[in-house]
Amino acid sequence: MSQQGERPAAHEDDWWRRLYDDSAPDTGASHAADSLDDRFDSASDAVRSGAGETYEAAPAVPGPRAVPPAVQAAGAPPGPPPEVLVRAPWEPQAGPSRPRTFSPPAPVPAPEPPPAEAAEPPLPDRPFVPPPPPPPPPSTDPRLAPDGPVPPLPRRPVTERQEPERPGTGNPAAPAPAAEPPAPRPPAGHVGARPPTYEAEPTALPATDPHALDRLVPDTVLDGARYGTYTLRAASARGDSARFRGEPRRDALLTARFGSAESALVLVAVAAGGARGAEGAHPAASDACHWIGEAVGRSHARLSDDIRAGRRGDLKSGLQRLTDRSYGKLRARAAELGLEPHAYTAGLRCLLLSADPDCRTRVFFGIGAGGLFRLRDGSWQDLEPAAARPGALTGEPVAGSGSMAPESGPGGDRLTMDLGITTAPGPYVEDPIPPPAEPFRFRASVARPGDTLLLCSTGLSEPLRGEPALAEELAERWTPAEAPGLGAFLADTQLRVAGYADDRTAVGVWEA
Repeated sequence: MSQQGERPAAHEDDWWRRLYDDSAPDTGASHAADSLDDRFDSASDAVRSGAGETYEAAPAVPGPRAVPPAVQAAGAPPGPPPEVLVRAPWEPQAGPSRPRTFSPPAPVPAPEPPPAEAAEPPLPDRPFVPPPPPPPPPSTDPRLAPDGPVPPLPRRPVTERQEPERPGTGNPAAPAPAAEPPAPRPPAGHVGARPPTYEAEPTALPATDPHALDRLVPDTVLDGARYGTYTLRAASARGDSARFRGEPRRDALLTARFGSAESALVLVAVAAGGARGAEGAHPAASDACHWIGEAVGRSHARLSDDIRAGRRGDLKSGLQRLTDRSYGKLRARAAELGLEPHAYTAGLRCLLLSADPDCRTRVFFGIGAGGLFRLRDGSWQDLEPAAARPGALTGEPVAGSGSMAPESGPGGDRLTMDLGITTAPGPYVEDPIPPPAEPFRFRASVARPGDTLLLCSTGLSEPLRGEPALAEELAERWTPAEAPGLGAFLADTQLRVAGYADDRTAVGVWEA
C-alpha cells in the first residue's frame, strides 16, 4: 500500500519485484550510468541544484503531479507543470530541512476579482482553515467605488451629511429647503380699552330636566361647507353672561342643503330667542329655524331656479310668504303653551346660496334684529336693509345667472331691497298668512371674487357696530381670500368686548 493508504496498481507491484527480486539475473556491466546508485546520485544532484526553488510535497505515487491551474498567476501564459522528483520513503531529504508546502484551495470566483501581479506565495504547514465566505455583492451607493475600499464611518449620522454643491450645478442629494411656516394666528382674546367682566371659558352648566334630556342645548355648534365659488363657515356659542350664570344658549343655527348637483340650494338660518334669561327662548328660536327649513326644503327646486335666473319678484314674494307661514306656526305654538305671541318668538335671518358655480347671487331674507355685513377690499360695509314704510320698494331687480341687466347700486353690485309686504299671490303656499309685527327684510346681491359676507345675530352685530377695534381686528384676520378653518373661525367670532356678553351666532361666506 502507498503512504496515503491506496493500493498500488498492478504494474507498480511488478516494478517493485523486478527491482528487489534476488532471482532476477544481473544485467551486468553497462557503459551507461543506469544502475540504482547512479540514479540515486543523479537525483541527489538535481535536488541540491534546485535548493532555492519551491516544490510541491512529494506524492506517494511515482508518477509526476501537475500543479492545479488555479495556483498559476493570473494573466501568466500557461506552461508545462513543474517536474516533481521522487525519492524512496527511507531516503533522507537532501539539503537543508525546509517546511513542506501545499497548494492553497482555489479561490471562490468573485463578480469582479482585482488583478493580481503574481501568484500567491506558499503558506507554511498548519491546520487546515476553511475558505472564507464569498464576498458580499458590490454596494449600490454611488459614492463608493465598486471595488474600492470601504470608507470609514462618518462622525455624524449619514442623514445629516450633505455633498458639497459645485458652483453652477444643483445638488440632487441635498434636501429641499423647508418652506417657512405660516405666521401664527393671533390667539383669541379681547379688544377694547378694558377686559370683559366674565371669564373667557364656560363656568356653569344649565339645569337639566331628567324627563327632557332631548332638549339639552350644547354650549357651541360649528359647521361649514364648500360649494361652487364660496366657502361657508357657521358657528353659534353661548355668551359670557349665560356661561357664567349657567343659562342655556338662546340662539339657534341651522345649515341644510336641499337638492344635488348645480341645482342644489344651501340654507343657513340664524334665530335669536327673546330677552336674556327668558324661559323658552331657545325652543322658540329652534322652532323658527326648523319651520323655515321645512318650507324652503319643500320649495327648493323653484327657489333654486329663481335665484339662478334672477327672478327678483318671485323670490321676494315667495320667501316672504314662507317666512310669514313659519311665524304663524310660532304663534300657534305659543297658544298651545298658554303664552303670549311675543313671549314665544324669535328673530330670524337667513341666507340662500346656490351650488351652481356660475351663479354668484346671494339672497338674504328675514325678520328681526341682527346684522348683515360685507368685507370688501379690507373695509366693512353694513348691508342691513333699513326699515321703511310698508309697500316701499327700492333698488333695481337683481341680476342673477343669465340676466343681462347692468350692475347698479353702491359699489357696483346688483342688489334689491323690499321692506314691505306684497299683495301678489305667491307660488309657494296656498292660503294667506297674517304677517308678523316686524317688517320683512330682503336683499339680493352679486358677490365679487374676494368678498366676505357676514350674517350674524345681535350678539355680534352690536359690538361690530359699536367697537371699532373689533371691526378692525376681524377685517385684518379675514382680509386674505382664503377662508379660515372651522376652529379659527370660531376663535375669531369669540373675540370679546367689554359690555357685550350675549350669545354670538355668525355665518361667513368667503368668495373665491
